[in-house]
Parts: sequence; structure tokens; C-alpha cells
Amino acid sequence: MRFDLITLFPDFFSSPLQSGLLGKALANQIAEVHLTNPRDFTTDKHHKVDDEPYGGGVGMLMKPEPIFAAVESLPVLPRREVLLMTPQGEPMCQRMFQEFSSSRDQLVIICGHYEGVDERVLHLVTREVSLGDFVLTCGEIPALALLNGVIRLLPGTVGKVESLKLESFEDGLLDYPQYTRPAEFRGWRVPDVLLSGNHQAIAHWRHEQQLERTQKRRPDLWQAWQERQKSFPKEPD
Repeated sequence: MRFDLITLFPDFFSSPLQSGLLGKALANQIAEVHLTNPRDFTTDKHHKVDDEPYGGGVGMLMKPEPIFAAVESLPVLPRREVLLMTPQGEPMCQRMFQEFSSSRDQLVIICGHYEGVDERVLHLVTREVSLGDFVLTCGEIPALALLNGVIRLLPGTVGKVESLKLESFEDGLLDYPQYTRPAEFRGWRVPDVLLSGNHQAIAHWRHEQQLERTQKRRPDLWQAWQERQKSFPKEPD
């Protein structure tokens, strides 16, 4: 899968793209990431990529010409999505990562900066994406989160595929509590059921913990999960 990042700060990605699972996935050619700087497509002697907004206001906007030129310089793969990282976009979620990893060949990711981008850039964009309801200094931060979330789902990135199916949000619920050795630490014991060897009892306990944890910590996810359960046909007694 190909990722094209339109960024004023290519160096931002240097260390993350060489570390951990991302680094391994790129080294194994499971994914490829290309960095394109809009500043390289400016035509003035100062390589200006921003300007004051029409109508006044605080801050500067990224100009449309360098962004258009940067995106139009890229190859176009069949199943392509052009994303703009913006607080006004659709919040990232696991379903979005699953969709991208399974049905896209190329993601072009435009990283905004300053006070945002000229509105006409949206004519390039097929989807606006946000990391959450807050403002960051640059679009590189959410772009890196999206890269990580999508690439880790690509076949071959994670060693045990089963582990991806048992994580938080995969079935709409938070993950269950997990423990490792020692069985007792500073007076806190691992729940007896996990030491029982009874796999059916362990599975039941873990599911109950997921339900309880989601209900307490994320009422929004809990409500959505309950609504989905209503749409599933009930098995006959």
C-alpha cells in the first residue's frame, strides 16, 4: 500500500518511520511512504507557501498553488483517497483504519499548518479527517497516527493476526484487563480465573470485563454496541 504525505516538515517523520512496527513494515515493503514538500513547488524566490486570509483575521493560510502542484505530481493508483488532516474532519476510528487497510491502494495525506488551508484545496480532497475535537500545531501529528493505525492492519505487519481481532474497538468494546507474571505483585493478585486453565471460564470472564469496562468508561461506545446487538437476529432457544 502506498502513502503519500504532503508536508512542510518531512523531518517530522524520520524517526517514527524507522522505528517499531512501522519501520519493519516499510523495510519489508508491506507499505511504502513518500514525503512531498509543497515548498518545492513554489515559484517565487522566497518559496512562500502561506499568505494572509482575505477579509482579515489572525494567522496565515496555506496557499492552494503549492498543494495542488504537490498532489498533482504524484502517481495515481486505482483505489486512491486524498485526505486532509483538519479539526473539522471526520474523527478517526478503528472502522476507518479497517476500511483504508482493506480497500485502498493509495492514501494521499495533506498535512495542514498555520491556521489551515485555502478552502479551494478541498477540490482535491475526497475526505477530511480529524484526530479529535481539539487543535494541534500541525497536521503531521494526526497523519502519523493514521499511518500507524492503517499500516499495523496490513497483512504481515503484526505477527499474530489473532491479536488484532481481540483488541479494543475491534468489536465495539474496550479491551479486557490483562496480566502477566508474577501472579502476585505488592499484594495485588491476578484473578483466580486466569490461573484456572479453564478456557471457557476465562473467555466468559474476559467478555464480562469488556462489557463492564466499556459501560463505565465509554458510555458512548456502550450505547452504540447495545444498538448493534438489537439488530442481530436472536438464535432460537
